[in-house]
Amino acid sequence: MTNQITRFSFPTQIIFGAGAIGELPGEFAALGVKKPLVVTDGAMVKTAAFASILEVIKKAGVPFEVFSAVQPNPHDGDVEKGVQSYKSTGCDFIIGVGGGSPMDAAKALAVLVGLGGSVEEYDAQSPTATPIKGPLPPIVMIPTTAGTGSEVGKCAVITSTAQGRKIFLCNPAMMPARAILDPELTVSLPAHLTAATGMDALTHNIESFTAPIFHPMCDAIALKGIELAANNLARAVEHPADLKARGNMMLSAMMGAVAFQKDLGTAHSLSHALSAVCGLQHGQANAMVLPHVMDFNKDVCPGEYARIAREFDIPVHTMGDAEAAEKLIEKIRELNTRIGIPAALSRAGVKESQIPEIAAKAFKDPCHLTNIKGCTQEDLTALLQKAL
Repeated sequence: MTNQITRFSFPTQIIFGAGAIGELPGEFAALGVKKPLVVTDGAMVKTAAFASILEVIKKAGVPFEVFSAVQPNPHDGDVEKGVQSYKSTGCDFIIGVGGGSPMDAAKALAVLVGLGGSVEEYDAQSPTATPIKGPLPPIVMIPTTAGTGSEVGKCAVITSTAQGRKIFLCNPAMMPARAILDPELTVSLPAHLTAATGMDALTHNIESFTAPIFHPMCDAIALKGIELAANNLARAVEHPADLKARGNMMLSAMMGAVAFQKDLGTAHSLSHALSAVCGLQHGQANAMVLPHVMDFNKDVCPGEYARIAREFDIPVHTMGDAEAAEKLIEKIRELNTRIGIPAALSRAGVKESQIPEIAAKAFKDPCHLTNIKGCTQEDLTALLQKAL
């Protein structure tokens, strides 16, 4: 990580570096906007990081409103309440602050502000979905975790209260106009959330790299994202004030989100269902099922896993691809243990009686359709039982 603030686009314009939050007021002028709705969650508003963001806005003399009623797994009702707040307070753009939940809520909120209707009308999995068309209100993202990469993504994942499952809103028009990546904002993140969100970033990169879709640019980005997570995640958990490790994890998260335009895999289908049914934090759920999914996949992608193994400093030149794949899965399990991820779903409160419902919802989730190895609902059930 450089010692200065840098800017680059891919295609969202990214402002990166310690202290980058100080650049925020200048972006308001560049975007031609006047009053933001700051979208976040109830826990975030109590943090020093959030206070520092509001202080920058206040010093710039910019009026703003705060909407903090976003749940850890955002529901369509959260988004609809945010729309009411946006319209009733005369806002003209949106700032998403926090982890994936408020950032996804911010993007979904922009869709409803710009186009009207309900979240379910834009469900990307529905053949009758209403098309998402721009222009939408500008979105500025300020992540305070290093996990989802939602700050550069074109999708939002929102739980439908009526259907009890996660639905997807996706369109390039939803991509944020700016993303401010300031590692100083992540220093106070608790170790368990640093671990869970970091494993989310790693899972994005691994599943994107192995998705059976031709996109060599995304493959290269995913490998760099894996390298950054492999070398920095444990350090960020164990030494939270290390800005280099924190910054590199923010970059890994961003790269994962860029890479998964290829799509994801079975770990994400299981994770989405575990969050919807059991309320598990998304990154933690990904971390817990990832080794089992990789073990399921390894017979069809030993070469891909061997390539990933290099980023974990596994001496692949001394072994065949199949052995390298096994060593990689061992490394993932060891990393989970080192950073405090529970080894079994049962330790996170998942009950055996919930497995049929979780498997059914996971099978409806589209991510497993781009897994490197095809899987049935029975396969998903077996994976959940192994992870339990």
